[in-house]
Formats: sequence, C-alpha cells, structure tokens
Amino acid sequence: MFPKVHAGMEMDDTNSGKSKGNAEKSLRILVDKMRRLPGLVWQTVWKVGREDPRRVFHALKVGLSLTLVSLLYLIQPLYVGIGQNAIWAVMTVVVVLEFTAGATLCKGLNRGLGTLIAGSLAFFIEYVATKSGQTSRAIFIGAAVFLIGSAATYMRFFPYIRKNYDYGIVIFLLTFNLITVSSYRVDNVLKIAHERFYTIAIGCGICLLMSLLVFPNWSGEELHNSTVFKLEGLARAIEACVNEYFSDAEKEVSGDQSTEDPIYDGYKAVLDSKSMDETMALHASWEPRHSRHCYRFPWQRYVKLGNVLRHFGYTVVALHGCIRTEIQTPRSVRALFKDPSIRLAGEVSKGLRELASSIRNRRHCSPEILSDHLHEALQDLNTAIKSQPRLFLGANSNQATNMLALAAAHATQKQGVSLSSVKTDSSALLDWKNKRTTEQSKEPERKFLRPQVSKIAITSLEFSEALPFAAFASLLVETVAKLDNVITEVEELGRIACFKEYQHGVEDIVVTCEKPPVNPAQNQLPSHGAD
Repeated sequence: MFPKVHAGMEMDDTNSGKSKGNAEKSLRILVDKMRRLPGLVWQTVWKVGREDPRRVFHALKVGLSLTLVSLLYLIQPLYVGIGQNAIWAVMTVVVVLEFTAGATLCKGLNRGLGTLIAGSLAFFIEYVATKSGQTSRAIFIGAAVFLIGSAATYMRFFPYIRKNYDYGIVIFLLTFNLITVSSYRVDNVLKIAHERFYTIAIGCGICLLMSLLVFPNWSGEELHNSTVFKLEGLARAIEACVNEYFSDAEKEVSGDQSTEDPIYDGYKAVLDSKSMDETMALHASWEPRHSRHCYRFPWQRYVKLGNVLRHFGYTVVALHGCIRTEIQTPRSVRALFKDPSIRLAGEVSKGLRELASSIRNRRHCSPEILSDHLHEALQDLNTAIKSQPRLFLGANSNQATNMLALAAAHATQKQGVSLSSVKTDSSALLDWKNKRTTEQSKEPERKFLRPQVSKIAITSLEFSEALPFAAFASLLVETVAKLDNVITEVEELGRIACFKEYQHGVEDIVVTCEKPPVNPAQNQLPSHGAD
C-alpha cells in the first residue's frame, strides 16, 4: 500500500508543477502584452490621424468649443446671469457639433427650431390653462400633452419630415413636455425656459461658428470626392481582377482575404455607400454656397449616380467570384483569350478614370470616352471565342452524353439504387419512391451525395472546361454595357450642375492629394442621443 501512496504523491507533485509552469507562462504573456500596449496605442493614434488629418482638427475644434461653453460656469458674472442652465450649452455642443458643416447645420438648426416652437407653444398652453381653475388646469395640461405628443410622434412617420426634421421633432417633444408639465408645479417656469433657450442658442452658435469658419469640412465636397474615389476604385478592381484571372502564377485562396484583397478594397466602398451617400446629400442640402463654385449642386444626382455605380459594382463582384470558383478553366485555355480580355478591361478602366477625372475637375467628359479601341477589343474577344468552337460545344456530344451517363450511374450506385430499377411510367416511379422512403426510414444515418461524385459528373463533360471562362467573358462584356449607363448618368449630372465644357488639347488642372479621399463612413461620429 505504501508504494501506491508514494506514486500518488509524485503524481500530485507533477500536476502542481505543470500548473505552476502554466501560471508563470500566462503571467509572462500578460506582462509582455502590457509592455507592448503603449506602443500599440500610439501606432493606432498615429494611423488614424495620418489617414485623415481633418480628424485631428475636428477633435481640437470640439475641445475648444467645450472650453468656450464651460466659461459660462467658470466666469462668475456669466454664471450669475445664466445659472444652472449653463449645462444645456455643454450638452448642445456635445450633441450638435458634427464632423461636417452640413451635419452641424442640420442638427443645430433642428435643435434651435424645435426648442423655439416648443417654448412658444408651451407658453400658449400655460396662458390658456391659467384662465381655468386648478383642477381644469391639470386636465387641460394633460390633454394638451397627449394630443401634441401623439400628433408630433405621428408626424415623424412622414417621409419628408423624417428625412429632414426628425431630430427637431424629438427636441420639440422633449422641450414642450418639460416646460408644460413643470409649469404646473413651478412658478418661475418662464424664466427657466428663457435661460434654457439662451444657453441652447449659445451652444448652437458656437458650433456653427466652429463648423463654418474654422477649418470647415463640407458634406458636399465629401460626397463629391467620394464619388471620384468610387469610380477610381472600380477601375482598379476591374484591372486587378482580369490580371489575376490571366496570371500565370498560382495563387492560394484562403478562407478570408477580404481585408487584404485589392480587388475587394476597390468595390467595397461602392457597395457600402448607399446610406452614406443619402446622408451626405441631405447634409449638403443644408450647407450654404461656398468656395469659388458658388452655385448649388444637384446632390441627389450624386445619390442616383451612386446607385448606378452599385449596379456596376455587382458585376465586378461577380467577376471577382469567377476567380474563386471551384471549377476553373485551365490556364492553357485562358491564354487563348488573354490579350483581348486584358485590352477590354483596360479600356473599361480607362473610361471609368476619365469619368472620375471629369467629376473631379467639374467638366464634361471627353466625347471619345468610348473609343474605337473599346469596340476593337470587344470584336477581338468575340472573334477569339468563335475561333474555338470545340471548347464550348464539345467535339463529340454522344461521347459526352455517355460519360455523363456513366457518372450518373456511379452516383446512383453510391446511393444504393440501380439504374435498371428506375422506369419511365408513373406507376413504376411511384413504387420506386415508396421503396426509397422505406429504405431511408430503416437507415439510422442519413446519406448525402459526396462532393467528389458531383465533380465527376461535371468534369466528365468535355465542354465544361470552358464554361467558367464563358461566364467570366460574359461578365466582362456586361461591364461594357453598364459603363454606358454610368456615362449617361455622369453626363446628366454635368448638365444639371453646369460643368464646364470639355476642350480638346487643353490640360485640366487636377487637384491631387497624397492619399485618396477617405471613405466617408469612417468620418461619421456616433450619435449622442436626443438631449
């Protein structure tokens, strides 16, 4: 018995030693992470500011605005004049001051207008209620709160009001209820309402001054630049997609390459831009005329152009999917169509870049944007496909049919059913179904068609080698058809926005940046609530 006890003690010592070693290893890992944490934080801060320096200026503007409204508390004469309601100015700055001037104008004017209308209506309700008795006054105030609250909430469902004045109605409801209900118990509610209105006006005024005068960021310019960025991204994605498809080097496909794939990065901004385009167009409609382009732009035409670009982007997504398909055309077969396909993709990308340049410079695009080279590339691709009928039609259809039958027989035998048992008349088919159901009910495990069986049926067909390329070529030709829709929409935008005419032989001044415009989705600040 003693040896057994001794062996157990040794086992306990071994387990405790392992636990101690694991604890020390975890502690070392934790200490190492803590040492690297300051460096990682600094890298993140530097990366965010380097991607878009406007973020740094916006953060400084918010800090300066909060400092200015804090003076209402810090300076004694201002605090005596305004009192505890100075907190509303601080809340207004936090809620109203947005990244772009249009967003700040939209929220600031909505907040001020909602407060003004709510205060005026609350004073009217208070004036009428005071003419009645104490009991009638309570009933009147309750009925007024119910009716106005229900009506204002129902108005939020109107599309136009929900789009433009939803935030103002929320502020209206909040202010009206606070003033009206408080007036029943508080005698100096009129003074409180005045002070709150003044502090909100001060906060909104500081926000508007900061947004319009100190390094302003215009929603209209943001929408304009994002449209250019999307056109250039699609152009890069098409070229990269075709070059990768006809590349001689084999590329391993991992489970998730979306964050590193340049093709995905090219069309991602287009697919995710619907709500952002609509928001920026709405905010741009609130902005005043600014810069040397003092005329108003039809911002909704940018939204419509974004919709057309999204439909174009769906085709690019399908092209990208052709590279990731399970059944691929051999590279020796792709090489037969490489030259016309690359030239066609290059002409489409060239057209997209010309459209991007025309929007950036606010001029009409060149009349020769659909050049003869594009039509020649289309014709050459069509000729190359017609010159290889054996790839698409098959050399011997009977042989292909027999091979397909053999593959189907192999698949059926794997399922435990012979081809001879399957007859063409309905009664035999019904008997086979009943027999099949009985056999399946007896088997405890459900059988599935093996993936390799379906691949045998596909690869046994001679013409299946060219089917993936046929899909790729069809989508490539589809980009040409959709390019015409994009050109039409850009020309319509230029006509309504009064773009300058294209002058042949005159080089336009192109405003270049070190980095492409940042995706506007990254510049939107989170909402801070209705207060």
